[in-house]
Parts: sequence; structure tokens; C-alpha cells
Amino acid sequence: MSAATAALRRTPPTPNDLRADLGLALGLFVGAVLSAALGSVAGVYGTGTAEIQWSLLYSAALTLPLALRRRYPEIVAVTASLAYFIGVSVRIPEIYVGNIAVFIAFYTVGAWVDDRRRASIVRVLIIIGMFLWLLVTTFQSATAPTDDGFSREGVFSPFVAFMLIQFLVNAAFFGGAYYMGDRAYASALQRRALELRTEELERERELTAAQAVALDRVKIARELHDVVAHHVSAMGVQAGAARAVIEKDPDAARAALSGVEASARSALAELRHLLETLRTPDAGATEGSTLSLDDLTSLVRHAEENGLPTTFTVVGDRTPVPYVVQVNLYRIAQEALTNARRHAGPDARADVRLRYSSDSVELEVTNTGRVAASPRPGLGLVGMRERAAASGGSLEAGPRPRGGFRVRAHVPLSTPTSPAPRPPATPRDGEIAVAGGTAR
Repeated sequence: MSAATAALRRTPPTPNDLRADLGLALGLFVGAVLSAALGSVAGVYGTGTAEIQWSLLYSAALTLPLALRRRYPEIVAVTASLAYFIGVSVRIPEIYVGNIAVFIAFYTVGAWVDDRRRASIVRVLIIIGMFLWLLVTTFQSATAPTDDGFSREGVFSPFVAFMLIQFLVNAAFFGGAYYMGDRAYASALQRRALELRTEELERERELTAAQAVALDRVKIARELHDVVAHHVSAMGVQAGAARAVIEKDPDAARAALSGVEASARSALAELRHLLETLRTPDAGATEGSTLSLDDLTSLVRHAEENGLPTTFTVVGDRTPVPYVVQVNLYRIAQEALTNARRHAGPDARADVRLRYSSDSVELEVTNTGRVAASPRPGLGLVGMRERAAASGGSLEAGPRPRGGFRVRAHVPLSTPTSPAPRPPATPRDGEIAVAGGTAR
């Protein structure tokens, strides 16, 4: 028996079990009374049988305690054994129901006592007592000066054969009850373990379902934050610029408002794509995205057009990057540039670097300008860290010693897979993209 099984306790008896025990006890009591009455008529013990009132008392003491056999199995077994011993000793003319009652009581100890050591001790003591009693009665019969009964002549006389039968029957009787009780208890423990495991699996299923819902909510919130924060921030900058020059330079104001319109259309397009992905049961939120590392050039150009001078550098030879990693790195760069545009001040500049190595890819976004004295992580930083972790990498974000802010995401590529089949839009290795162009 394993340690986990040994720590189990079988399920307590149910009300149905207790009602069944009461019915069993009453049925055996009626059977014992009838058996004693018929045995008296048949003269089972000759003329030296006990009176009928003692037969009734014996039948009650032997069978009625079985109504409590699952609640107090040891007490019931000892009571039934003593009643049987006394009844046979005083020659109660009942020889069938008593054996059944003792067997059931003995079996119940093995089947229902959780303390297995106590169950074994009780049963072994009952077996020892019964066999000592059998030895004593056998010795008394063998030495009794009478010629009644079986012949005792010869080494293997009929008397000896009858006594051997008695020993063998008792050995099979108690041995069978012992074995069947242990097997019943082991089966009950297995059923209990299975029930507990089923309950545990059900709790784990509910917990997993709740976690899946929570993860989906976090992913949706992260996508919405990235899309809305990026485009709304750009729209705010463009709208402010239009308001500032609307009277002095209407053409510049119209150009800024056109930028607001373009940002709004882009935001709506991305939101529509996100909603379509969510409504498709078998589509992944990120793997179905059209974004990739090739779009970093457009992202840098967008930041430049919205008041944040930005450069873009690709370092190293390109290696295949999984779809999910490409989307997450793009979103990290997008959020970092949005934060720089919102918090770094009007004179800030930004730099985006994408570094490839043989076993990893690294994105670094730095900006000059001011940094809050006590920066408190917001949803943007939380989302960036979650995206880096979801890609199997890590993220560092914090102020730079020489001023400004730096975000660095490092993702190992232990099992490279083919990237999305899109035409390269980023500058060639070693080139720098500035204001929509490239420079070596």
C-alpha cells in the first residue's frame, strides 16, 4: 500500500448502509429463533438442550448487535464471538445462523476498521480464542469415558478424521473471512482514492478554466492598451499641433488633421482585426496578426512624423524569428516609443536597435529627455514584461545613467522557426533608417 493510500480513510457508512445493517440484524434474529426452535424439535443435542428463553436470549445477543457492525465493528465482533461460545457451551440447539453471524462480524472488522493494526489484533485474538476452545473440546471428547459417537480405534480413527475436518473447516472459515475483509477494505480505499482524485481533477479543471479566462482577459487588455495608447497618443500630438497653427498656417493644420484621421483609421483597422481574431475560435490572437519585425521601419517613421525624431538600426545577420516573438517585439517597441513621446518632453529623441545573434534576438529602445523622479510602473510596462515573458525572454526597463529611458527585451531562439513570409521592409544590415529613409 502506498503512502498516499495509507493516509486515506474509507468513507463513513451512509444512512442507507445503517438501514441495511438493521434489516440484516433483524432478519438473522428471526432466522436464529427459527433455527433454534427447529433444532430443539429435531433434537440436535439430544435431550440436554437449553430452554426456549435461553435460545431467544442467545439469538438476540448473537444477531442484533450486527445492526451496529459498521459503527463499532470490533465490539460487535467480540460480542458475537462470546455469544456463540456461550451458546454452544450451554448447548443452544442452533447450529447455522450463529456461524453466519460470526462470519459477518469477523469480516466487518477487516472491512471497516481504519486502524489496520487494531483490526489485525482483534481478529487474531478471536482466532486464537476459537482454536483454543476447539482444542479444549477436542481433548475433552478424546478423553471422555464413553463409547458414544465416532469410533476412536486406530491411529487414523473416524474420531480423528472428524476432528481434522473441524480444524480445517474453522481454518477456512476464519481465513476466508480475514482475507475477504482485507480485500473489501483495500477496494474501499481504492474507490475513495479515485473519488478524491476525481474531485481534485474537477477542481483543477475549474481552476484551469478560470486561469484561461483570466489569461485571455489579460491578453485582450494588453492588445487594446497597445493599440489605443499608441494611436490616441499620436492623435493627441497631431491635434495639439493643428490647434497651435490653425490660424497662422492653415495648410499645416490641415496636414496635422490628416494625420489624426490616418491614426484613427489605423486604430480602427487594428481594433477590427483584433475583434475578428477574438470571434474566430481557432485563431490565435498573436499568430493571426499581420505585424512583424519588418514593420518596425513603419513604426519608426510614424514616431518621426508625430514629433519624436527616431533612428532605427539592425545589427547582425538576420535569423528566423517565430511569429509570436515578432509580434511581441513589435508591440514592445511600439509601447516604448509611445511612452517616450508622452513623457520624455518636446526635445526628446529615440533610438531603436534590433540585434540578431546565432541564438537570440534583442530589441533596445532608448530615448533622451526627462524621466519622472519616482517612476511608477504602469500598464504599459506591465504589458511589455508580459510580452517578453510570453516569448520566453526577459525585459529590462529603467532610466539611463546619462539621462533618458531605456527598454531592452532579450529573447533566446533555442528552436528557430521560419518567420512570416513577408518581403523585407527593414533596412539592410548595418543601415540606419531616419525620417523614413536609410543611411549607411
